[in-house]
Amino acid sequence: MKTSDFYYDLPKELIAQTPLKDRASSRLMVLHKGTGAVEHKTFRDIKSYLNPGDCLVINDTKVIPARLIGEKTTGARVEVLLLKRIDANTWETLVYPGKRLKPGAKVIFGGGLLEAEIVSEADGGNRIVRFSYEGIFEEILDRLGQMPLPPYITEKLEDKNRYQTVYAKNDGSAAAPTAGLHFTQELMKEIQDMGVKIASLTLHVGLGTFRPVKVDDVSNHKMHSEFYTLKADQADIINKTRRNGGKIVAVGTTTTRTLESIADEKGFLTPKSGETDIFIYPGYKFKIVNNLITNFHLPESTLLMLVSALAGKENIMNAYAEAIKERYRFFSFGDAMFITE
Repeated sequence: MKTSDFYYDLPKELIAQTPLKDRASSRLMVLHKGTGAVEHKTFRDIKSYLNPGDCLVINDTKVIPARLIGEKTTGARVEVLLLKRIDANTWETLVYPGKRLKPGAKVIFGGGLLEAEIVSEADGGNRIVRFSYEGIFEEILDRLGQMPLPPYITEKLEDKNRYQTVYAKNDGSAAAPTAGLHFTQELMKEIQDMGVKIASLTLHVGLGTFRPVKVDDVSNHKMHSEFYTLKADQADIINKTRRNGGKIVAVGTTTTRTLESIADEKGFLTPKSGETDIFIYPGYKFKIVNNLITNFHLPESTLLMLVSALAGKENIMNAYAEAIKERYRFFSFGDAMFITE
C-alpha cells in the first residue's frame, strides 16, 4: 500500500484558519461505513446518533503553551517547542534554528525569567533541554509560552482557550485532540442527560501527529510515541457499556489509538499507563472502536490512514471528495465527520 494512495487535492481556501464562534455549529458529515452513504448535518445533531446506554470516550489532555520564543547570548532569535517532559525541568524539544545550538548552548526567555541549556541531541534532530528558573514552571510557561498551532494555520488565535476542548484538564499536549473542539459544556450535558455515559482517558498528543509520512510503502512508516493513561473507573464504564450492548463512540483519533492500544482481543480494557506508537492503517482489525467522531485530515497523513482503516479507503476518499464539493472546512478548526455502522 503506497502513501500516494492517500493523496487528495484540497483547495487552500478550505483550510479553516479560525474556530467558529459557536463550537457546536460546525457541520457534521455522517459516513455509514457499511454502505458508504453520507448525510450532511450540524454537529449538534450528533445526539441523534447516540442512544441511552452508549458511551462517549473523550481524551481529556490539555494543550500547554509549548512554543517559546527566546534568544541566544548573542541576541539571535530562537524558537523552542516543548514536545515531551522527561523530568521536572528537562524536556525533549524541537529547536529552530537547531544546527547552531549544540550541547552547552543557552537560550534566554522573557528577559531572564526562564533559561534553557541544550543538554544533548535526540532522535530526528530534536534537542534535550534543561530549564532553570525561580518559581513555578507552569506559571512561567503560561506567561511566556504561545499555543503551538499547526503549521497550516497562519492566522493568530485571539483566544487560546479555543485550541482546548471544554473538558481538557491534564496538562501535557503539544497539539489539541481536535475532534473534541466541537463540544460545548451544554452539549455534553444534553448527551449525559440522554443516558449516554461519558468516559475519559488521557493521551498527550505530540507534534509527530503533523509529521508527514516520508516513505513510499505505508508499512515502513514508524509512528511517534505518546504517553497515555486509562484509570480503573473509566475502564469499568467502557467495559460495562460493551457487556450491555451499547456503542463505544471514540472522540478523535487519539482516543481511538489509546483504546486500541489497551484493548484485549475481545475488546475489553484494563487500567493502564504507558507509551504507544500504534500505527493503524487499512488492514488493521479493530478490537473495540466501531464509531468515531473525527475531523477531516491532511492528505497522505497517518490520521487519514486510520480513518480509512475504520471506514474503508474507498468510502473515505469518496466522502472527502463530497466534502470538498460541499465546501466543508478542513483540519484542526474545521468541520467534523461521524463514522458509524
